[in-house]
Amino acid sequence: MSLKRRVVREPLSKELSFKPADAAHWDDLVELFGERGACGGCWCMFWRLPRKQFEAQKGTANKRALKKIVASGTPPGILAYRGKEVIGWCAVAPRTEYGALERSRILKPVDEKPVWSISCLFVKRGYRRQGISAQLLRAAVDFARSHGAKIVEGYPTETGETQVADPFLWHGISSAFSAAGFTEVARRSPTRPIMRIQF
Repeated sequence: MSLKRRVVREPLSKELSFKPADAAHWDDLVELFGERGACGGCWCMFWRLPRKQFEAQKGTANKRALKKIVASGTPPGILAYRGKEVIGWCAVAPRTEYGALERSRILKPVDEKPVWSISCLFVKRGYRRQGISAQLLRAAVDFARSHGAKIVEGYPTETGETQVADPFLWHGISSAFSAAGFTEVARRSPTRPIMRIQF
């Protein structure tokens, strides 16, 4: 796949608004994710659960688990809207909430500083490759900062010339993180940089 496909453009940036994924917006999140839970029944639980548990509850059980988090009063991310249409999602929370991320060898902590992690980006088909991911990242940083974060971290994928279907780029791509002001702070795999923005 040509690298051109990953060029970040921002023609919709002035048309977007962002809201927390709280109980009042649960139905919007369900609408965006659809029956497959964004990708393969994940419902954005991949980094929150032990792998065996995640696999066992793909689909409806993962949906229930995410709904429980949303209902707890702590939004696990933000939603992007164009007018009244929900078109994007970004998961952001303290890294300590992502148990599986804590156990990752490639994405293990860079240092002992407390960070918030961006674990997932999902943009509705028809709105991809238009700069929305970078806008979501900026909004997620603002959200985390408003909740006391001093460092926000992401774990994008670099595909190079390898063809990867859009739904499987749910970590985001490094060019979008760069456009949102993140800089690389570590890399333990050729395709998985760790990028940060600090306040």
